[in-house]
Amino acid sequence: MRLHQSSGNWRLGLALSLLTVFLWGILPIALAVTVQALDAYTLTWFRFLVAFALLGAYLAARQQLPPIEKLRRLPLQLLGIAVVYLAINYLLFLQGLAYTSPSHAEVLIQLAPVLMGLGGIFVFKERYTPRQWIGLGVLSLGLVLFFNEQLRVFIAEPTKYLLGSGMVVVGAITWAVYAMAQKQLLQKLPSSHIMLLIYGSCALVFTPATSPAQLLTLSPLHWGMLIFCALNTVFAYGAFAESLEHWEASKVSAVLALAPLVTLVSMSAVSLFFPNLVAPEKLTGLAVFGAILVVGGSIAIALGKSRK
Repeated sequence: MRLHQSSGNWRLGLALSLLTVFLWGILPIALAVTVQALDAYTLTWFRFLVAFALLGAYLAARQQLPPIEKLRRLPLQLLGIAVVYLAINYLLFLQGLAYTSPSHAEVLIQLAPVLMGLGGIFVFKERYTPRQWIGLGVLSLGLVLFFNEQLRVFIAEPTKYLLGSGMVVVGAITWAVYAMAQKQLLQKLPSSHIMLLIYGSCALVFTPATSPAQLLTLSPLHWGMLIFCALNTVFAYGAFAESLEHWEASKVSAVLALAPLVTLVSMSAVSLFFPNLVAPEKLTGLAVFGAILVVGGSIAIALGKSRK
């Protein structure tokens, strides 16, 4: 099977990747606020439904809806993998977030772009260079330092801590599988058409488990956070999907590694100006240094030139 080739417009790929980083970096905070008033299934369903409706309306207005003949030639098995694994990722990350914290979940989900980079290396039959092995070691050390600071949470509520962390880790694995399937689907359709199909399919997957009546009980604050989460889905995943069209998967994954730093800075700002919005996090300098090592290790892994 012929593999997808990037367009080579790295400046556009970089800009789209940075936009994705910013949106994904602040998303955990909005999700943490929204899940206080809405169950995970309904929240996820609403995000996918709004994303499908907005993207569909945009493509229809530009007369760019995917043609039926191209949809018939689409590899349904690959599309099914992308849909199922992205749906699982959304649900597990949100449920894991409910048991941990935005910073904790965002640092741990950092395994996702690393696994995406490893998947790209595996698909293209490449091996790690010494720089990449060092990067993996740095990332591992960073995780140890960061989560060493979380041990007091583990001691207080071990079951809750392990359950939440486990959900986020599995969510990272499923996201990596989705990302590789998404990149390969770009051979058949442009990113906007693929995301339209994925959004609509994921909304259908979650429909039986939703409770739309909960939406009527939301406060203006939670409505605002919910709408932001839905719009974030459209723009963040749209930018991510388009970045893979123009830039290599390894380079995109390196930029995505910056997301935890955006979350840490955002959490500090929210705790300072809106201390009652989400539970404040007291991270020591060692924990912040660990998060920086995680980011640095991820970048080294992604940017290290693999050998055939």
